[in-house]
Amino acid sequence: MTEAPRHATVLLIEDHRDIAEMLVEYLEPRGFAVDFAADGVTGLHLAVTNPYDVIVLDLMLPGLDGLSVCRKLREEARRDTPLLMLTARDTLQDKVSGLEAGADDYLIKPFEVRELEARLRTLLRRHRGATARETCKVGDLTLDTGTLRVTRAGQVLTLTPIGLRLLTLLMRASPRVVSRQQLEREVWGDLLPDSDTLRSHFLHLAQSHRQAVRPAAAAYGLRRRLPAGGRRWHLAACAPGSAGPSCCRRHTSASRPSSECSWRACSSSAC
Repeated sequence: MTEAPRHATVLLIEDHRDIAEMLVEYLEPRGFAVDFAADGVTGLHLAVTNPYDVIVLDLMLPGLDGLSVCRKLREEARRDTPLLMLTARDTLQDKVSGLEAGADDYLIKPFEVRELEARLRTLLRRHRGATARETCKVGDLTLDTGTLRVTRAGQVLTLTPIGLRLLTLLMRASPRVVSRQQLEREVWGDLLPDSDTLRSHFLHLAQSHRQAVRPAAAAYGLRRRLPAGGRRWHLAACAPGSAGPSCCRRHTSASRPSSECSWRACSSSAC
């Protein structure tokens, strides 16, 4: 049995008592200290008033739903505690909504409790990982890895911890291509997410860029690059009015995205 990282405290916000009891009974012998809330209002209060290492949050809650709890925690309380969202909803839009609200990971019910434990450990490792301070720049996009502050033309962007991790990997690699497998391995380790998780995080990154005020000097987008057609996404910068090279224009095809698709941060044309 592996031990949880030292002082790992978990806030479990779940209204189904049988699920909550199962998780508490499983996690506590494995080194986690678990606090429990059965509704959104109580859960938000505990999350704001206590320094938890990670939060497990159900989407459907009485009093205050999970999305509202997550938004208030991120936008009003300004807490960056890693957060795993639990839900029976499995559409791409549901996942995007959860990530946009501030969730770092998404687990569909019913789930294996060992997978939940593994995802919690991954979130804890990523959140506690010490990195040497550096400043990454791509065009007018700047990332300070010491303060975890991302700005575009001086305007601060709000990203989830996993979104920040993905952006850091892309900016450090720029202009080299980073494969999907490499991104998933760096962020989630050996426990790969489902097929929509990486896409959901990139859609959220793209929206964060679109919501920022477009500067006079450059425009940004995020696209996925497929080896043979398909819709492409990458991070790109361009001068205003530039048509840009053909590799940066949107392409669509009937084929579904393959596992060979790759991602990149580059200085190129408008998205």
